[in-house]
Amino acid sequence: MGNLLKLTREEREAREESLLAPIATRSAASRGRQADAELDPHRTCFERDRDRILHSKAFRRLKHKTQVFINPEGDHFVTRLTHTLQVTQVGRSLALVLGLNEPLTEAICLAHEVGHAPFGHTGEVALSPYVEGDWLHAEQSVRVLQVLEPLNLTWEVIDGVRSHTWKIEPGPATPEGQLLRFADRIAYLAHDFEDAARAGILGPDDLPEETQRLFGDPGSAWIKRMIRAVIDESYRRGEVAMEPEVLEAMHRLRDFMFERVYLRPAAREQNAKVVRMLRNLMDFYLENPDEMPESYRHRNEPLVTQVIDVVAGMSDRYALRAHDRFFRPR
Repeated sequence: MGNLLKLTREEREAREESLLAPIATRSAASRGRQADAELDPHRTCFERDRDRILHSKAFRRLKHKTQVFINPEGDHFVTRLTHTLQVTQVGRSLALVLGLNEPLTEAICLAHEVGHAPFGHTGEVALSPYVEGDWLHAEQSVRVLQVLEPLNLTWEVIDGVRSHTWKIEPGPATPEGQLLRFADRIAYLAHDFEDAARAGILGPDDLPEETQRLFGDPGSAWIKRMIRAVIDESYRRGEVAMEPEVLEAMHRLRDFMFERVYLRPAAREQNAKVVRMLRNLMDFYLENPDEMPESYRHRNEPLVTQVIDVVAGMSDRYALRAHDRFFRPR
């Protein structure tokens, strides 16, 4: 009996008060949920959010969504799901050292991609003509969590998901949401390069000299260096930040990856095919709404919104099968 503890939620919230950094988000101070919910006797509100996200259908679908390489043949290429898990690991590492709320960071990281369209960021390009401005997966992720598969998450998690991309302003309201922005970029730069090397597109000698000097060999050394740059600079400033020299080098590495990997000629050709396919599906469902899955056809919302929900929610392989069914019937 005396070898274990049985901590209540209140006791664990009290531990947060004494153990977390002054700027950390406290579970007991959450702004709450869309709908009132009875408090859990043992889990904090952010731990409940994390668990709900992990058990959601939208999270499971990420295993069949592209990160960079469309329908890769190898078993070791990163998918949207493995990317999400890698981001979560980086985010938790940062939160633990900086004294921020780890379950909140974990929940935001796990949820940030659930609205992503199939075929990576090419899916965003495909869907943008159907909305005003750009179609953003961050906004769709919020829609998934609040409307399509409503999980009744806390305000802090939704805010972190809404603002996780650097192009969205205002930025995250919590330091835990700010951690995600860095964790996301750290994870995808490191692992996208490894995938590019695995595909024979790049090798270590192709990297800019600055990248090799600051980050070392591709892989874990990159991740450790970038994580350390966030920890050290954040501690110095008293807010989430990254060492300026490393941040600039990370931005230039991202530009290099766009030029040599994401927007290389072969990728442009493949992306154009994907855009045509997804727009074919959009137009088909707009003209034939009865062909949409039953669960998407009874909302009091514009048809185009319902069709975007269908197409954006598809996995890569589901989209390919649907396109074959409607445009290449056997």
